[in-house]
Amino acid sequence: MTKRGTVYRLLLGILSVLILLQGMSMAMGVNGVALAAENQQPTIDSSKRVVIVSASGDVNRAVDVVENRISSAMIRNIYENVYGGFSLEIAEKDIERLKQLSVIARVDDVAHYQPSLEGSIPFIGAGDRLMDKQDGKERLLTGKGVKVGVIDTGVDYKHPDLEANYRGGYDIVDQDDDPMETKKSQGEPTLHGTHVAGIIAANGRIKGVAPEAEIYAYRALGPGGQGTTEHILEAIERAFKDDVDVINLSLGNTVNGPDWPTSLALDRVVEKGIVAVTSNGNSGPSMWSVGSPGTSTKAISVGASLPPVEVPVINVNGLKDELTLTPILGAKSWQLKASFELVDVGHGLLTDYKGKDVKDKLVLMKRGRSNFAEKLALASKAGAKGVLIYNNLEGAFAGAVTEPIPITGATLSKTEGEALRSLLKQRKHKVKVDTQYKVKQDLMAPFSSRGPVTETWEIKPDLVAPGVAIQSTVPKGYLDLNGTSMASPHVAGAAALLIEQHPDWSPEQVKSALLNSTKRLQDEQGKEYLPFEQGAGRLQVDKAIQTRTLISPATLSFGELEKGEGVVEKEVTISIENISKSTKEYTIDPPIGEVDGISWEFEEKVTVKGQSKKAFTLQATIDQHAIQKGLHTGYITVRDKDEDIHLPYMLFIEEPNYPRVMAFQMAHSDKANGYYYEYYLPGGAEESSVHLFDPDTLEFVATIIENQDQGRGMVNGEIDNLQVAPGRYKALIYAKNEGKTDILEAMIHIGEEWIGP
Repeated sequence: MTKRGTVYRLLLGILSVLILLQGMSMAMGVNGVALAAENQQPTIDSSKRVVIVSASGDVNRAVDVVENRISSAMIRNIYENVYGGFSLEIAEKDIERLKQLSVIARVDDVAHYQPSLEGSIPFIGAGDRLMDKQDGKERLLTGKGVKVGVIDTGVDYKHPDLEANYRGGYDIVDQDDDPMETKKSQGEPTLHGTHVAGIIAANGRIKGVAPEAEIYAYRALGPGGQGTTEHILEAIERAFKDDVDVINLSLGNTVNGPDWPTSLALDRVVEKGIVAVTSNGNSGPSMWSVGSPGTSTKAISVGASLPPVEVPVINVNGLKDELTLTPILGAKSWQLKASFELVDVGHGLLTDYKGKDVKDKLVLMKRGRSNFAEKLALASKAGAKGVLIYNNLEGAFAGAVTEPIPITGATLSKTEGEALRSLLKQRKHKVKVDTQYKVKQDLMAPFSSRGPVTETWEIKPDLVAPGVAIQSTVPKGYLDLNGTSMASPHVAGAAALLIEQHPDWSPEQVKSALLNSTKRLQDEQGKEYLPFEQGAGRLQVDKAIQTRTLISPATLSFGELEKGEGVVEKEVTISIENISKSTKEYTIDPPIGEVDGISWEFEEKVTVKGQSKKAFTLQATIDQHAIQKGLHTGYITVRDKDEDIHLPYMLFIEEPNYPRVMAFQMAHSDKANGYYYEYYLPGGAEESSVHLFDPDTLEFVATIIENQDQGRGMVNGEIDNLQVAPGRYKALIYAKNEGKTDILEAMIHIGEEWIGP
């Protein structure tokens, strides 16, 4: 292949693993456990205890007294505001001495929580004692005999927790039979596929969801976790030829469209009998942020929720509300205990530190103008204790660095960061930051991408599963990671258990069982997440294997409808399958009266004989004048005497306000001043263009791309001779369609070194 073809192929098809590294260190501890040379298990120091201490007076004075008088005491967390005490690790022999101190009111033992598969797997109803009790018999479900293909960065098949279940695969990147993870000698090393495989089927120190499933590894993503559409398609093809039962793809791009090749490939492979499970993306929490292949109609797209996890929360004097932090992954784990002063350092550039004392303080900086690694490195060199980076765009974000950096860091939303910056400007006194650690569960992970899908208006994700602080296997050890990449294999493992239980089931039946049995989640204010955020709800494996009814489709879309004066009828056909041996009578309960302008016609009762299925039609009659514009969503309930099954639905009135342009990329061509470019138009555009601005002054520089009357899909082309001075620019990608406009921001580099043929 020519150099031009290779560059263009990489540009048009690039995919990356959907991963958020919580900590890159492989040292023994909460975030990573390294295997010893002879695979020995780490030892625990039983001579020490962790306790919670309540102070009798001033907390900081109590901390000072304990540290000065008890040499074995190591302060862990200070809870000055919410408890009036602190936690510490202390030698067992010094416990009584601690209790006798006048500054101490009481001492309590603490229950340790270590986020791991031992936490997330029982939480979703799976684990060592998951029993199939159908037909009056009992048998343990482990995924035995079920073949699961992991399309990823490869797998460390020599890992002691995976070697027994590894059965083979293929390296698509190097075109050989050795799908080992990328090693340092080959480029930027990887670990992602091994982590995913462990969640599915680890069977050693930790156990996956289906610990006896067979793992087939397909290395489609090479050094640094990068690969192309071509790689992914070949991996899917090979998995099909290897006759796998389930494939997991914890990868994706930012194209929210149902017709991207990887999405279509998953639709096809599901039709051919393979259960396809894919991550929904880590671009949340904005609506429309799901990317391909998570947009596949027939695959199971998985978002991320919280298992029981301890998260850092900061309180700032002068702010009413506490702020939940998202740790920067690859930086030092956020384990700050004391109170620290906060200093604003602009964008965190070298010039921003001039005249500022940040030693042993927290620094606040804005995202942009340098990468995360550069920001953290400069803060560390300046002696800062930690870094808070707030977004330069609306919403939250998750940052990561590829190499470990010895300073703690976390991210905040734009609103939160600007509130802190305003406080620093207003207050005459020092602004102090205190960290608390709270256990949260069954909340949506803020980074989890939201739907729906453009064009089809389908609900995505289909469901959610734990994707925060998930400990699993990595080369030579174990590590906690965050991401929808970690949520997806929980569902793939659950699918393996269902296939073991029902080897004759189709992918559609497996999908229905998983979605029909979920738990609907609420946010911290008690408000239920919308279907395009959580799909049908959170995975419950124990409920899925007990289900006696399968309803398909498990999520419903009534599409998009314009306002008007008439009445329009929208119909969906719903299938009820009774897998029990007895006749069941089902009651259909649509949300009558919940939305003005919609009336429902349906069969109130549907009788289905044992081990048979029956279809019924649900019709929504929509008064185009009476109904309000916007998104209408809710649940249609199908119930019998044993269970209620809730089917989420969505209907858009007027064309939704989805992004008119997305997924912009630009790269050098094989000409000295030549560049390839691409961007995706979900609904087409009457006009689209790309404009460059100075990133510091925002002064207009040039318009470099202009296109007219483009249809829906990917727009790509080549700039032959770009006459722009070398440097870094803010690019604004503009699109207009049917009177609606949208602008996408991106940072690009012009004038990087070109190497001729």
